[in-house]
Amino acid sequence: MSSVFLQSINQSIVGNNMQSNQGNIPVVQGFSVSSPSAVNHARPSSPYHATQQEDYGTGFNGQKGDQQPKKFNDLFFAILFYAHLGIMGVLLATTVGGNNGDGGGVNFAFGMVYFCSVCGIFATGLSTVALGFMMSFASSLIKISLFFQVGCSFAIGMLGLMSGAIMMAVIGFISFLFGICYAYAVWSRIPFAAANLNTALCGVKSNLGVAVVAYFFLFLGFGWAIWWSIVAGDMMANYGNGVAFLFFLSYYWTQQVLSNTVHVTTAGVIGTWWFAPNEASSCCSKAIGDSFSRATTYSFGSICFGSLIVAFVQALRALNRMLRDNEDAQILVCIIDCILGCIESIIEYFNKWAYVYVGLYGYSYLDAGRNVITLFQNKGWTTIITDDLAENVLFMMSVVIGLITGLVGLIVASLDQNIFANLNVENPGSAGFLVGFLVGFVLASILMSVVASAVNTVIVCFAEGPNEFEAHHPELSMEMRNAWRQAWPSECGNL
Repeated sequence: MSSVFLQSINQSIVGNNMQSNQGNIPVVQGFSVSSPSAVNHARPSSPYHATQQEDYGTGFNGQKGDQQPKKFNDLFFAILFYAHLGIMGVLLATTVGGNNGDGGGVNFAFGMVYFCSVCGIFATGLSTVALGFMMSFASSLIKISLFFQVGCSFAIGMLGLMSGAIMMAVIGFISFLFGICYAYAVWSRIPFAAANLNTALCGVKSNLGVAVVAYFFLFLGFGWAIWWSIVAGDMMANYGNGVAFLFFLSYYWTQQVLSNTVHVTTAGVIGTWWFAPNEASSCCSKAIGDSFSRATTYSFGSICFGSLIVAFVQALRALNRMLRDNEDAQILVCIIDCILGCIESIIEYFNKWAYVYVGLYGYSYLDAGRNVITLFQNKGWTTIITDDLAENVLFMMSVVIGLITGLVGLIVASLDQNIFANLNVENPGSAGFLVGFLVGFVLASILMSVVASAVNTVIVCFAEGPNEFEAHHPELSMEMRNAWRQAWPSECGNL
């Protein structure tokens, strides 16, 4: 059902007509790739390609993107994001300097800095270990992630049953049954997902400097978690939950911007590795600098635009969860959260492909999303791109890291119960676990986004240039072609 639904979304975005352009030469991050294979690939034999000309927009012919002129796209949203950070900076200064003579504000600030520092350092080290572990056991982790999903659903059902929450138990057990059916249905596609993940990891290994970029943003995320905790904790203690939505929006927006900047940077690097490997085959390759520069300047407004949309829905969900204390509104809260979750999934589905084209060619946010979905529509791959087995692994790792970091936070908060004294919470250990989980999950997700964006970029590049991949990376190409033909014989039988 989800595949049909997503296909209908794709069709509404791209329209009804398709086209082809016979001699287009791909340009990725400023590097032109002119080879016989590139020209041959521009003459599609797939029945999903139409043969009539149609204008899809500047620099896009329905099959391959083209490098866009250097300009600041979606500038308004970049300005709005920086203005929001400026306001948060003023609030931080007010919070730290605004003690009433008893040092409470300063003590609270330093307590939160200490707490987030412990959790952040632990999560950073654990994320590093997890990244290396993933590079060695891609296929096994995909299988484990399927069992992880089924196990989580079963645990939710049992928890609801033991606590007397019948609705929670029913949802958990239904999800458990669907999880078993899903695992059985996709088990044959594990080699397909493993091939994509392996190719992505090879691209990342060839450009390990992109991991440095991720660490840079990870530490920014670490600093942001401290900054936000100080300001939000003090403001919510003084003004109550009435300001909660704004601070949730602030937190999630910044987290999304950090994560998506890594996504866009990685997309540019992996795209260059795919089409012009000589420019992206070292730790500090030129492609890394070019991609990072573009993501933080010309494409930064596009990153802020899409990130704000997702953050708005995430903030609404966080606010909705605060209402769960009201037992009379449990069903309504559950329904609202389900609706918001579906909306969030649709937007994130659009964003993850849009940001690949932002990183590859420098399109604006909306143009990038429309063009990349058009590409998949023309290839007939609208079902393939809904396959998220590799992303299940990355999400599982982020959740596990978050949970373990939450346990560290629980221990720290239990040992020093004055850390959350200003929040007037009844159980400091629970607050420590929740904040620790949030810090660990966010920091891990930023690092895991390197691999996620690499996987997405591999799929887009495979749609645009399988012949170039065959010429530059023959062993990986053979592995991917065999896995794709096995998993999707009708869609990819002519690869």
